[in-house]
Amino acid sequence: MLVPFQRREGSAKIAVSSVGHRYESVEALKNINIDIHAGQFVCLLGPSGCGKSTLLYALAGHFVPSGGHIAIDGHPVDGPSPQRLLMFQEPALFPWLTVKQNLKFGLRAKGLSRSEAERLALEYITLVHLEGFADALPHQLSGGMRMRVSLARALSMDPAVLLMDEPFAPLDAQTRGHMHQLLQSIWMKTRKTVVFVTHNVREALVLGDRVVVMANRPGRILRDLEVRLPRPRDPDDEKLVEMSRQIRDELKNAELAGQPIEAPENPNPAAKAGGNGRQPDRNPTGDIPRGIVGPVGARR
Repeated sequence: MLVPFQRREGSAKIAVSSVGHRYESVEALKNINIDIHAGQFVCLLGPSGCGKSTLLYALAGHFVPSGGHIAIDGHPVDGPSPQRLLMFQEPALFPWLTVKQNLKFGLRAKGLSRSEAERLALEYITLVHLEGFADALPHQLSGGMRMRVSLARALSMDPAVLLMDEPFAPLDAQTRGHMHQLLQSIWMKTRKTVVFVTHNVREALVLGDRVVVMANRPGRILRDLEVRLPRPRDPDDEKLVEMSRQIRDELKNAELAGQPIEAPENPNPAAKAGGNGRQPDRNPTGDIPRGIVGPVGARR
């Protein structure tokens, strides 16, 4: 269910080659190599300070990394582009515009007619299940609803790549679960290429068909894993819980060793000790324990 990702034939949609980056004296990224193909949902997973957001912002073209090369569809990334849309932790909606107007603003800026922008705005409002709230202002919506508006606005722009920087982190657990189900259903319909940053192991396994695990200082790839679980996924699925425990154990071991490690023959220590192979999940939220790492730079 959780196996090393095998390189595919053909050109990658996103090609990251030998990328490194420094913030003054801090080495935030070191020798990052990732090929992401069209239609993949890739989660960048790791503790705070491992360079996840640094890599995401480099993919968005917000800065040029100190070393290496990034290309999308064979073209070097040398600046921001509407084809690479970045979603932040905050919805960043225009507070004086309604839900529909927030969507129409970007669509009109893209050159669409009033009638076409109206049609598409309503279509994406329906896609995120906000029928009846088209004329509501952002302050009249809950946090989860505002995030759904932000997601609808991003999808309505039809970017080639959707980049998401922990967009559900500010939400409560129940609302976050609803957003996971919604995003899964939308991705299954659209097959949009998505790169999603998170430090929550369960979130990565629920959403990603591929999980790139990053280790800290300097930020580097520890494992590149393919998740072979059918969708939609339940965060409380026994198989998913066991995979989550395996990844957290590997991150702890890598931090202690200071370098990447190979997957253990049996990821559950209790099984080796002759136990029943089950251990209580000491971290039910799925977050990577923050105490095992120190901060790196200003970004995650």
